[in-house]
Amino acid sequence: ELLTAKGTVLRRFGFVTTNSISQLFQRRVMEPFLTAKAPISLVMAIPDHPWTKADRDSAAVRIAMTVAEAGSRDGLLREVTSETGLDTDAPEIDLLDRVGKINSDLTVGVNLSLAGALMANEGLSSRGMSLHGAGLIVSRSEAECLGLGRRPGLEKHIREYRNGRDLTARPRDVMVIDMLGLASEEIRLSYPEVYQHLLASVKPERDRNNRASYRDNWWIFGEPRLELRPALEKLPRYIATVETAKHRVFQFLDAAILPDNKIVVIAAEDAFLLGVLSSNIHRVWYVANSAKIGMYEGDAVYVKSRCFDPFPFPVTDDLKQQRIRQIAEDLDGHRKRVLAEHTHLTLTGLYNVLERLNTGVAPAALDPAERRIFDDGLVLILKELHERLDHAVAAAYGWPADLGPDDILARLVALNQERLQEEERGLVRWLRPAYQIAKFGSAAEKQAQLEATLPMPAAATRKPTFPTDDLAQTAAVMAALAGTPSGLDAAALAAQFRQGKRVEGKIIAVLTALFRMGFIGRDDKTWWLRRAA
Repeated sequence: ELLTAKGTVLRRFGFVTTNSISQLFQRRVMEPFLTAKAPISLVMAIPDHPWTKADRDSAAVRIAMTVAEAGSRDGLLREVTSETGLDTDAPEIDLLDRVGKINSDLTVGVNLSLAGALMANEGLSSRGMSLHGAGLIVSRSEAECLGLGRRPGLEKHIREYRNGRDLTARPRDVMVIDMLGLASEEIRLSYPEVYQHLLASVKPERDRNNRASYRDNWWIFGEPRLELRPALEKLPRYIATVETAKHRVFQFLDAAILPDNKIVVIAAEDAFLLGVLSSNIHRVWYVANSAKIGMYEGDAVYVKSRCFDPFPFPVTDDLKQQRIRQIAEDLDGHRKRVLAEHTHLTLTGLYNVLERLNTGVAPAALDPAERRIFDDGLVLILKELHERLDHAVAAAYGWPADLGPDDILARLVALNQERLQEEERGLVRWLRPAYQIAKFGSAAEKQAQLEATLPMPAAATRKPTFPTDDLAQTAAVMAALAGTPSGLDAAALAAQFRQGKRVEGKIIAVLTALFRMGFIGRDDKTWWLRRAA
């Protein structure tokens, strides 16, 4: 019970807020009170509800309504399932009621707020470039007038550009002026046409900006994503998805393309990751963790801090990984091929028809426009590829393919908790170890990675001592395996250390743990280090 200033008991209180109350930073405010020794509970919540009469002049505001009470209690969660007549004085809103413990994200059931960001995913995901200057975007013909093809080196600074609509509809075939790394004086001397263009079309807009850094550095992007660029270096392609889109689609983009601020980038070229992200398991996770701007799945926003950073990717054998890679390559290639062959097709159009098929609509029941998309887009093949991918990803997790959303979420949260505990012990399942360990890894991991790249000496003058620290033992065993591509048995590994057979049991324990986590392979006697793809 809560006491007011006058001493009277306040048993319940409630709020009407925007529906953003269920998003990440707001959850952090509520969570300590819901999990305290003397907790409060949400006893009623409507997480997403229309606020005002919908017309052309009204803001599209969505609200949440919550009621809290002292103690640990179940609550009534009321979710909007349909809404009509919002532009009238008599709207009709249907609610589905569920009873249970209401979490800080205004859900009942699995507490998604328990999931924490994983080191394994660190440094790979970011939003794209935020320009803050429309004059930075130019057509190909304008780029040629600015010196592209004539001024040496300019091809590094005028690059292809994509925004969300370019990916979901048809590309505009535009380019962007990216002068990061150059001083304004260098641009004027080396690329005078570009300098004059920026001076005329970008600087006046930046001069009116309230942020000093935008005004002072008017020739470069407002947010050039300095943390993302190193992750994209040397990659031939990367994974991209539109932050807010009707259908959650991941695809490969060529490394030459710069992404817009409304595109979420995953800096990886591995089709295994593309396949997992494109699966139903990740879609369920994304929908549950996304920021919502309406009641429909298509209104969900892919927030990388909740949808990507905590997501536990499966650790599985090479055969299952390769199967996912192949299906994902086929999926990405199929979509790109039909879009290139038929200019009336769009990614949104393809998935609109696929969604209709998934709800049970037969191809013969499609209207003429949908049937044209179905035929030209070979949508049954698209459907088959997604179904094969869903089965392959479920197999990689070791789960049944027909799990419902609640079961999927419960397993993913549990797996996230397991991974967090592993990472506390120093065992990280890096998605791009060659890149991530150098930037974010522990000293032991960096040393093991360095030693793995060095040639083995012809003869060691003195054997090293096997460490006593768990993390150092892991690094020592991995370093020893890294120098022997064909693998070693436990006795041979123990012989590399001064203590010899006395540490063979400890080495076997380390090998067993590394094998369970997929870092090493084995047969009857031999252990070997798995190489990153």
